[in-house]
Amino acid sequence: MENIIIANQEKFEQIKAEMKKGGALALHILADFDRTLTKTFVNQKKVGSLLTVLRESNILPQEYRQKSQGLFDYYHPLEIDGLLSKEEKKKMMAEWWSKAFDLMISFGFNKIHLQKIIDTGLVEFREKAKEFFEILNKNDIPLVIISASGAGEAIGLFLKKQGFLSDDIFVISNSFEWDKQGKATRPKLPVIHTLIKDEILIKEFPEIFAKVESRKNVILLGDNIEDGAMTEGFEYDNLIKIGFLNEKVEENLGAYKKYFDAIILNDGSMDFVNKFLREITS
Repeated sequence: MENIIIANQEKFEQIKAEMKKGGALALHILADFDRTLTKTFVNQKKVGSLLTVLRESNILPQEYRQKSQGLFDYYHPLEIDGLLSKEEKKKMMAEWWSKAFDLMISFGFNKIHLQKIIDTGLVEFREKAKEFFEILNKNDIPLVIISASGAGEAIGLFLKKQGFLSDDIFVISNSFEWDKQGKATRPKLPVIHTLIKDEILIKEFPEIFAKVESRKNVILLGDNIEDGAMTEGFEYDNLIKIGFLNEKVEENLGAYKKYFDAIILNDGSMDFVNKFLREITS
């Protein structure tokens, strides 16, 4: 098993014991998608996100790729700037996503391009993901994916292609309104970016909330510290946060230990998560 860091072993075991009492019926999973359920590195190349795949592939013209890269080069340093306040970052991220969507639309982004993102082969689930989805399916455990991806509607296509899509999987992500020719015309609201997940409350999606409302034990999966805010607005009994620290481990481990109960290092597999789920549901 890859390196696993438990921030507070005693606390972790106490929460796990409480979750075992409730079993599968009291449990749901809340997860990010890019770099959390999927790998950060594919064939030793850093992939990042679905939008990264669109930017670095030949799906849209070179001019799009250049302009999209320009947006990334300007806004990404602001996204990770430790000196900026959260409110300043939120403003910058909203600006970035708005420009990114406008750019996609101006280059004729359509539903065919969503499938092409998946077909590049640059998006891969983590090792042992198949077992993860099998455990959820066997025990009827809901999985809610909250993603800030600029091409969020590709998530469902990817799940379907891998054979993992089920009635207990729900995706909250960015999506577009489409015209009759399948071209994107404008993004649907609310626009989700990395720093707004604390405002995207599950209660705002009644059909999804109804599936998890009575399941007060939560396992949260994320690769960014901001992902820890996905439980905002949900009254849980027990919560375990599992973080994926995919790179710059020494630089970021201290901060991750403050926000996550367990940290999976170096783009690791789902093995630890699967073992935890088996213990709770056995």
